[in-house]
Amino acid sequence: MESASLPLGGRSALERPPLARLPDRALKYGLTALALLILALIVYFFIRLVGEARPAFAREGVFGFTFNNDWNVNAQHFGALPLLVGTLITSGLALLLGVPIAVATALYATELCPLRLRTALTVLVELLAAVPSVVYGLWGIFFLAPKLQGAEQWAADRLSFIPFVGGGAVTIPNYFITGLVLAIMILPIVSAISREVMATVPADLKEAALGLGATRWEMIRTAVMPYCRSGIVGGAMLGLGRALGETIAVTILIGDAPQLGKHLFGQGYSLAAVIANEFGEAQGLHRSALFAAGLVLFVLTLLVNGVARLLVVRASRPGGFRPAAGEAALATAQPIAEQAAQP
Repeated sequence: MESASLPLGGRSALERPPLARLPDRALKYGLTALALLILALIVYFFIRLVGEARPAFAREGVFGFTFNNDWNVNAQHFGALPLLVGTLITSGLALLLGVPIAVATALYATELCPLRLRTALTVLVELLAAVPSVVYGLWGIFFLAPKLQGAEQWAADRLSFIPFVGGGAVTIPNYFITGLVLAIMILPIVSAISREVMATVPADLKEAALGLGATRWEMIRTAVMPYCRSGIVGGAMLGLGRALGETIAVTILIGDAPQLGKHLFGQGYSLAAVIANEFGEAQGLHRSALFAAGLVLFVLTLLVNGVARLLVVRASRPGGFRPAAGEAALATAQPIAEQAAQP
């Protein structure tokens, strides 16, 4: 037994010569260096963006640039509020439309889909991530937007009493089409993460809920969803980060109006779109303003990731096996079992 517990012919790891432990040390220091390199790269990006954006901030001020509603290249006035609002609106729409469908797809693939169709469904959903963003943009502007224009106008007329949502004439491009296409683009990411998390739910937990008389829907609601809560939140925040940074599709779909949109079905602008459209011809202060827009987008992405981390930590409580999920399943299923046992 002693010889079996000691590696390398009875010698412990501490008794091995230093040269034999060299690969372990090299792996440790190599991985540490790579992790520090990633952090250094992020810091370098931030410092470089700050240096390039300094002239624009010196002219407009940090808060003036970020929250001023005036992006006029000819007059050398640069206010990024319309771009920031456009980015937040389209990303929020993508999250609102895409995450429920992605989670529902993951639930169907893991709990309800027949085994012979599960692989095909998973592959088809994941293939959406392989489509180039420019294809999504062209498909959205030339096919999807004209097809939905009538429905959008009907919704705008009926919802005119809701601020920003209804009223006005529908334009192509607009915020809604951009958010809808972004929802399709983030669907495979959120669905894949949710599906992998749902696959880790212990079978005993689900079988216990079903054995106590819970229906399939009650089992999913009380056992599967609470257990996967933190993973689903993390996947949704990852999809939000993907939507915030998307450039080509948003540039095609949102338009090029550097002003606050009056309603959901009007055109606007975004931080990524203005950089893609104007950077090639920008000079002097205009170029610095585009770097400042990139810095605002960079900081926004960092804030989203920080908030995502807090949400994941909060959603993962209590940790480990999620006793609350099991207790909820038992609390829901016990009355059903008692009713079924009554004569």
